[in-house]
Amino acid sequence: MTNPKGQDLVELSLMGTEKAEAAAASAAALAASAGAIGQRLGQAALDEGSKALDAAEAMMTAGDPAAAAEAQLRYMVGWWGRAAGQALALNAALMKAQAEAVAPIHKTATGNARRLRKGP
Repeated sequence: MTNPKGQDLVELSLMGTEKAEAAAASAAALAASAGAIGQRLGQAALDEGSKALDAAEAMMTAGDPAAAAEAQLRYMVGWWGRAAGQALALNAALMKAQAEAVAPIHKTATGNARRLRKGP
């Protein structure tokens, strides 16, 4: 344990304030990213629902079973492609959100370290 009387209380107070501000900035970045990601996912779900309805209509109005199967296959092949694209886009958005959330904490920690190396 260190002796509290020998500590630089001004520096400790400054570091505490900076860390709290960095945590708030990180939380704000996460909230903004989560909102944007949620909006994108919601729109993708609505779009997919519309495509599913179109596919169902094509299957129900097909002239014969082969045409119905073809309509179903067209939808499923398209769905796989859209799902893969959405998964990649979601992964990229989550990685970006992580970087944006860590940035204020990293900036504060490296700034603290730089200042402490210089000394009083």
